Amino acid sequence: MPSDDLFAERRRKVDELAARGIPSYGVDFAPSATTDEARRLLDAYEAEHPGADTDSPDRPVVAVAGRIMQLRDLGGAAFAHVEDESGRLQAWFRADRAGDAHAMVPMLDLGDIVGIKGPITRTRRGEPTVLVDTVTLLVKSLQAPPEKFHGLQDQETRYRKRYLDLLSNATQRRHFATRTRLIRALRATLDQRGFVEVETPILQPIPGGGHALPFETHWNALHTDVYLRIAIELHLKRLIVGGYARVYEIGRVFRNEGLSPRHNPEFTMLEAYQAYATYDDMRELTESLITAAANAAGPQVAEAPEGGSAPCEDPLLRTAFGRSLDLRPPYRVATMVDLVREHTGIDALASWDALHGVAASIGVEVSRDLGPGGVLLEIYEQRVEGELWDPTFVLDYPAEVSPLARRRRDDPRFVERFELIVAGRELANAFSELNDPIDQRARFEEQARLRAAGDPEIPPIDEDFLEAIEVGMPPAGGLGIGVDRLVMILTDSPTIRDVLLFPTMRPQHRGGDA
Repeated sequence: MPSDDLFAERRRKVDELAARGIPSYGVDFAPSATTDEARRLLDAYEAEHPGADTDSPDRPVVAVAGRIMQLRDLGGAAFAHVEDESGRLQAWFRADRAGDAHAMVPMLDLGDIVGIKGPITRTRRGEPTVLVDTVTLLVKSLQAPPEKFHGLQDQETRYRKRYLDLLSNATQRRHFATRTRLIRALRATLDQRGFVEVETPILQPIPGGGHALPFETHWNALHTDVYLRIAIELHLKRLIVGGYARVYEIGRVFRNEGLSPRHNPEFTMLEAYQAYATYDDMRELTESLITAAANAAGPQVAEAPEGGSAPCEDPLLRTAFGRSLDLRPPYRVATMVDLVREHTGIDALASWDALHGVAASIGVEVSRDLGPGGVLLEIYEQRVEGELWDPTFVLDYPAEVSPLARRRRDDPRFVERFELIVAGRELANAFSELNDPIDQRARFEEQARLRAAGDPEIPPIDEDFLEAIEVGMPPAGGLGIGVDRLVMILTDSPTIRDVLLFPTMRPQHRGGDA
């Protein structure tokens, strides 16, 4: 039946029910059990009463609410699958039972939300089933849900109308429950280590802490432009100046960039800062956080070394994006210079003043405006990063591309910074934080020259932040983890849209507009 006719037929049933005095909306019902609890209640009853008859009068009575996802009317009996968040349970409407439950079946449709009440039993095929004595229509669905067997096949519709995706795919609901467990595990790990969770501004006068084009809006009351934050970093550092020893925030950040399998304009970051720590301490913290998150995700089927797959009870041995992944610490540690040498044969230190030519010789295109540190980063990102699969801490980034990190004392061309690369993508970024206000101002001023030359991703100088560290910021280590990318890896999701309940989508043009 065409969708318009289906809608009209369901709307007609609403009117017919109303004429009978049966409302389709605004009805109260108090479930006594979820579908999962009802099944467990049946198991307990059968353990105490082996061989009990289907219609035994002492069977426990349950009241269950859920959505009808399958419905078969066989005349003298009808069967439905009623589904709630915990699972699904069969409902058996029998004409020979007292009451009008069976007579209600012709007025029910797939997608309706109902409350059913009756004894819990088991059919001859062994399926847990409620023998329905009463059925209460709670919500009449005017739109048919996705077909249950095949689910929602169109990817665009899955993301735009996530509620339909969740209705048709219980696995997808569990998938997002896993995300919740991961974030809970990250919080618990930080809380156990004495970190204080805080909330910092999302609307900011200067979008600092990273290089990205911000979203801009206007504050009408004060006649001023403000920006959605691109990072959490600078406000957390202000708290370290203010006397907190360990702080963290898990929150949304926003970057005015395009869409890709790895990028969404709004995403979730964890940032944590610890006084009197270095990037070495942040490495240990990062391993603990990744381990806790993987354990929260639970065991997964991991790829066997000889090919194929094999069950694995260790949650740190997983499959991601078609390859096995070993998350057991300790993780590999290597400098960017050493990794570039390993993968390309280039000795960046020996070629420092000639890196533009070296990059060109291996086909890496770089801007002429970049200094040697920027060229080294381009070589690394284009030729090395994607080849790093099992977790690797990439240490000692060029100072040129790390304006908030502390310089190495033995070689000021580099800073005490690492990125954790997992499955060929950045998962975490950490520094020994720069707390020298003189050096910080000089680096901000260098960045300002690049901004003036036309780079819109570089933020203006944040004078309030500079004043804060002039008061004195203790030596500190800072860490940022992309929560969405972590969830992608631990749920083997190839695109970030699969781990966001409501990902950003391109507008749908209607009426023939381009």
